[in-house]
Amino acid sequence: MELTIIDCHCHAGKGDGFSGPWDTEAPLRVFLERSKQAGIHKTVIFPAFHSDYSFANNEVARIVAQHPGRLLGFAFVNAEADKGRVFQMVKKAVHQYGFKGLKVHRHNARISREICEAAAYFNLPVLYDVLGDVSSISLFAAQYPSVNFIIPHLGSYADDWKIQSAFIDQLVKHRNVYTDTSAVKRFDLLEEAFERAGAHKILFGTDGPWHHPGLELAKIWALEPSQQEAALMLGGNFLRLVAQVKARPTGSPLVQIKSQH
Repeated sequence: MELTIIDCHCHAGKGDGFSGPWDTEAPLRVFLERSKQAGIHKTVIFPAFHSDYSFANNEVARIVAQHPGRLLGFAFVNAEADKGRVFQMVKKAVHQYGFKGLKVHRHNARISREICEAAAYFNLPVLYDVLGDVSSISLFAAQYPSVNFIIPHLGSYADDWKIQSAFIDQLVKHRNVYTDTSAVKRFDLLEEAFERAGAHKILFGTDGPWHHPGLELAKIWALEPSQQEAALMLGGNFLRLVAQVKARPTGSPLVQIKSQH
């Protein structure tokens, strides 16, 4: 059985905050070479932190277009800065860019109904970094049962074991809540998530380009999954979550993506 390995979590392009790598630049050249060497077939990319995600999503679409068959796009949206235009941004991302999901980060703003309703309309999964706010998951997951939420890092990039442990309860409880393996350092907690929630709730991710894809991938194999479990975590779950995306109408061509520099 040949596995299709999909990295569901990678940043790309340039930010404009200059407070750290996460909002300055996310270069892909070395990262994609390492991914290829690790046997990763496809990578999902979305912008680095930016003050204008309409601009940043366009740039990510250009990067995706330069690597046909290798890269997939998610649109980044900010609940506060993009208030009132989220639906149009998402529609453009799906119908013109061919993007497959949304990225939201609590660092920008808490997820909103506007975002969840756009995700529900287009059948998009939402990769939402709750920044440790795992108690809110029960609220939006229950309010939007048709939306699949991927909560990265077991709920805490800061590696807070109390938060990650509490998140596993949410992962088990809610049918529409998933996680990714990116940047999870406490392997015993990843193992607990695997054992309690099951392989069907876990997606492989790297949080590239700042984490080595080969090292992140090794964590999947360290779980000692069966072949079927590995197939789910490494690509099957992702493909299932994006299978129902409302793509652009048949016969409608992709709009040419132009540089905004």
